[in-house]
Amino acid sequence: MTIKTPSIQKNIDTESPLAENSAVDVETHPFEPVLPPNATIMMMGTFPPTADKWAMSFHYPNFYNDMWRIYGRVFLDDADYFRVGDEKRFDPEHIRDFMFERGIASCPTVKQAIRETGNASDKNLTVVTPVDLDVILPQVPKVETLFTTGGKATEVLLNLLSEPIAKSKHPKTNQSMDYPYQWQSTDNQKADVNNLTLYRLPSTSRAYPLSLDKKVAAYKAFSKKWVSYKMEIEKWLH
Repeated sequence: MTIKTPSIQKNIDTESPLAENSAVDVETHPFEPVLPPNATIMMMGTFPPTADKWAMSFHYPNFYNDMWRIYGRVFLDDADYFRVGDEKRFDPEHIRDFMFERGIASCPTVKQAIRETGNASDKNLTVVTPVDLDVILPQVPKVETLFTTGGKATEVLLNLLSEPIAKSKHPKTNQSMDYPYQWQSTDNQKADVNNLTLYRLPSTSRAYPLSLDKKVAAYKAFSKKWVSYKMEIEKWLH
């Protein structure tokens, strides 16, 4: 199995506040967003672990991150549904096909970052360039719910608002809030993309102190709300 490794850049966007420090190693997120045209929700995390921890070249690549076990249990009642036999890896094409079938997008909140301690810890991740939602959201026009997989991703998204939300008012785990993001249209006018909702879910990293069963329960509760909402919209449209 061949795994593509990320590049490390010495140069930083000249508009970044870190531009004066040319000695730092800036990494670009190695995985492109997954943007099914029929997507109605979008998963948004931060940054993958270092390449030596990868088991595949796809979102949440560490075999010991429980994201794809949680997806397997929530949607198919099988934690190993996306696993490749007895191997310690998941099947990225199988996952991608599933996401397109179910209308689930995945886009990191961070395009470029510096690992201050050389690992995947969000606590020690310095964001250099956040996601450009002006580019992403128009590609998934049906998306009305963004769900983050931890506090850092939530913070990055809320800092993109024209009127940033005070940190004390950020949603706690398993809470949601309106997300009034406006994007720059082609005629250089701000315009609403959708009436977006931001939902914060627990991190799927095993470093996050919550049992797998409780994480599954949180993601399952969210998925039920999402499915119910989809059914109501489809009923209204017909």
